Amino acid sequence: MPTKSPSSPRVAALVGPYLAGKTSLLEALLHHAGATARKGSVKTRDSVGDACMEARARGMSTELSIASCEYLGESWTFVDCPGSVEFQQDGLNALQVADIAVVVVDPEPAKALCAAPILKLLDERKVPHVLFINKCDQQGVGGKINELLSALQSVSDRPLVLRELPIKEGANITGFVDLVSERAWGYKPHEDAQLAKMPDGVLPQEGDARREMLEHLADFDDHLMEELLEDIAPATEEVYANLTRDLAGDLIVPVLFGSAEEDHGIRRLFKMLRHEAPGVAETAARLGVADEPVIVQVFKSVHAQHIGKQSIARIWRGEVQDGQFLGPNRVSGVQRLFGAQQKKQAKGGAGEVVALGRMDDVQTGQALAPGRLVPHPWPAPMQPCFSFAVKTFKQGDDVKLGTSLLKISEEDPSLRYEQSAETHEMVLWGQGEIHLRNAIERLKNRFGVEVKADRAQIPYKETLRKPVMNQHGRYKHQTGGHGAFGDVYIDIKPVARGQGYSFSETVVGGAVPRQFFSSVDNGAREFLKQGPLGFELVDIAVTLTNGSYHAVDSSDMAFKAATRIAMTEGTPLGAPVLLEPVVTVEVSVPSDYTARAQRMVTGRRGGQIQGYDAKAGWNGWDVVNALVPLAEIADLILELRSLTMGVGSFTWAFSHLAELDGREGEQVVKARKAALGAAS
Repeated sequence: MPTKSPSSPRVAALVGPYLAGKTSLLEALLHHAGATARKGSVKTRDSVGDACMEARARGMSTELSIASCEYLGESWTFVDCPGSVEFQQDGLNALQVADIAVVVVDPEPAKALCAAPILKLLDERKVPHVLFINKCDQQGVGGKINELLSALQSVSDRPLVLRELPIKEGANITGFVDLVSERAWGYKPHEDAQLAKMPDGVLPQEGDARREMLEHLADFDDHLMEELLEDIAPATEEVYANLTRDLAGDLIVPVLFGSAEEDHGIRRLFKMLRHEAPGVAETAARLGVADEPVIVQVFKSVHAQHIGKQSIARIWRGEVQDGQFLGPNRVSGVQRLFGAQQKKQAKGGAGEVVALGRMDDVQTGQALAPGRLVPHPWPAPMQPCFSFAVKTFKQGDDVKLGTSLLKISEEDPSLRYEQSAETHEMVLWGQGEIHLRNAIERLKNRFGVEVKADRAQIPYKETLRKPVMNQHGRYKHQTGGHGAFGDVYIDIKPVARGQGYSFSETVVGGAVPRQFFSSVDNGAREFLKQGPLGFELVDIAVTLTNGSYHAVDSSDMAFKAATRIAMTEGTPLGAPVLLEPVVTVEVSVPSDYTARAQRMVTGRRGGQIQGYDAKAGWNGWDVVNALVPLAEIADLILELRSLTMGVGSFTWAFSHLAELDGREGEQVVKARKAALGAAS
């Protein structure tokens, strides 16, 4: 490779499917750089990554792990991103500040589909990325290479460009040939690869593979194309220049092989990143970062015990010093990150990732300049698709729960919480059951709040099917002195779905004085909160037609009470019916799974397919559009992921309220009345 002067600090995000070996790769890179005296292991749970309590308990990454190190005089920050789709938000945010992504994949061809969503995302955001095929020390991998590459190419919009050709003994990989330098290297367990003689049987394959690599590069370089057509061997420096330029432009995806566990290919990957990954200035230009002398981007917020809020940020330009004002806050500490460890430093420079202390008014995604915020686009968080109703075990912890939920949703924007106005539950939304269980563990471990979780109630409503005319309601109370008297006749009529509630009056002759019209209106509104079936009553019109009053005893309270009596006695006569929320659902799946997704939808009560079409910009993917009752999507994401190797997803939005009668409706009403009886 050509010599290169030291660059400013760079950031590489390690991404890829669950169990591909990203955390093991982080360990291998850090150990190779000399940042650790002993290489940790995911199996023994002593890795730099997965340092948080929840990750070690589950044996999987549940949040970003960030570690900075030095390699050959250059500074690098590696961001290990969770592979589970339920914890994907952290990785999406990290990619907004990364110079390059290393996509770690399993060598099994059948699992190539699992890499499709992240590859699509990287191309959509034009993030330069390299493919690292991990676990190549496994028996039989060498016999699957062609099938694997074909499967991976089918899920990548950019051409995969082999940077090296595996050397095989039987079906096992024992080394590689660098297709640029055309030198062979042999693997040694837990050592750097050793220069070796290229096996005679590899020479023809190496020539073909090198030619294919150059042809991919020539697609973006006319001069190189002319050289190939004229059988002129391009200079090595020209090839490296093309590889570097095309990688930075997200035109190609270089492919490397190795094994993080055995340290195969680690030095090769590190050197490739060092010589070809773009730097902070190129990344800032790609992202359109504002031209400010000092500007940083917050991509992760953390509420740490005994430390307070920390904003993890990439410094795009300039220097950030302890005590400096950034955005609305003064920086209280600049920390360099190494897994769970932090090292305080006086300042941070362009390209570095640092943790800034006490930035309480700063949110994830914001760009900061001295003393002010800088407008900068930031992608919206993932839409939640799974929920739990959460309740504290201790009554006194309710306020503490609200504060803690705010903090964990700041740390992970794909978590959301709301106090449901209809069901009066605290509902926590996330990306799946594991995601929410993990959040509940964090509430306990970090904030000392223990909660119990149940399936969230559905906000059913009810309406009337037929009108109730001239319904009488009288409230009369006498206890000595002034009494209370109110007397009304009302019409209660159903209206079109979605029109809500309305009140009017047709009183003549002053039968009910005008000052009590609003009392009747308010009495009806109060009744709507709980109709005859026990749910909110919607889409009705109430008309006051007649009544009577007492010059002394009539009052606002009396007419409200009379109206409630009329509503209580009248609404059961209007054929009340339960209404359930129905949502529109857009299910995204690979085309091979479209039929399964359709069957999944129609297999749920009330599921209706509205059609399907190719997913825009996603070759080989479809979007299935459907209407599904909200009650039926509670575990939809779990089934969808099970059907599609974890890559299927869906978004949803409220559509309308639909009548729910029959056995299902009766069961809902029965359960509601039992719950109301127990609460009274």
